[in-house]
Amino acid sequence: MAALRAGLAPLVVLLLSAVSGVAAAQAQQTPPAPAPATGHSTSAAPAQPLKVLVVDTRTLRDKSKAANMVSEQLKKKGADYEKEMRRQEQPLQQEGEALQRQAASLSPETLNQKKRDFERKLREYDRAVQAKRQALQRADSEASEKIEAVILDIISEIVKERKIDMVFPRAQLVVFSPAFDVTDEVLAKLNERLPSLTVEIVEQPVAGNEPTTQPASAAAQPTAPKKKK
Repeated sequence: MAALRAGLAPLVVLLLSAVSGVAAAQAQQTPPAPAPATGHSTSAAPAQPLKVLVVDTRTLRDKSKAANMVSEQLKKKGADYEKEMRRQEQPLQQEGEALQRQAASLSPETLNQKKRDFERKLREYDRAVQAKRQALQRADSEASEKIEAVILDIISEIVKERKIDMVFPRAQLVVFSPAFDVTDEVLAKLNERLPSLTVEIVEQPVAGNEPTTQPASAAAQPTAPKKKK
């Protein structure tokens, strides 16, 4: 899921903010150390080691049940959209080729009117393709936000329960001890809380500005639409 890939990057920022709040609360609850007695030298108390965790966000994205279910739904709907647009594309190609063949035998007024009609159909076709593409992107983004919210809740709970200081994404680390990795634990809880997710794919009309009518001498030659890959 494209949006999930981009959306998980800010996750560490949110987690660090949450962790900072926990650390601040712990600091307020800790009473100040008594001042050393005058005339006696004392050594500073050793600093407490940071408690850190590591999460592999790619694994959560690739292996979670919800993310895989969303990916399958988007893939199927995308294939349906492609078939639908190819059916609309074929008659446009045929009309463009026929208009090119008829150009020499038509009067300038008739030719330019047919050109304008054909160009209008091409614009409508392009807007339909764009509307479908945007519908898939919106569905992907909305699903990603729902998954990310559950992931953040799970990790925040672990941070609070274990008094963790920092959480790092696996992609930002070169070497670390496997003991710090809680990816499997987060994945198990994610699959338990969000075992499935149904996306809502809704097309919205794409606005387009109709160009002003051009004089006959300035009208462009019609071309058939290129096949979408």
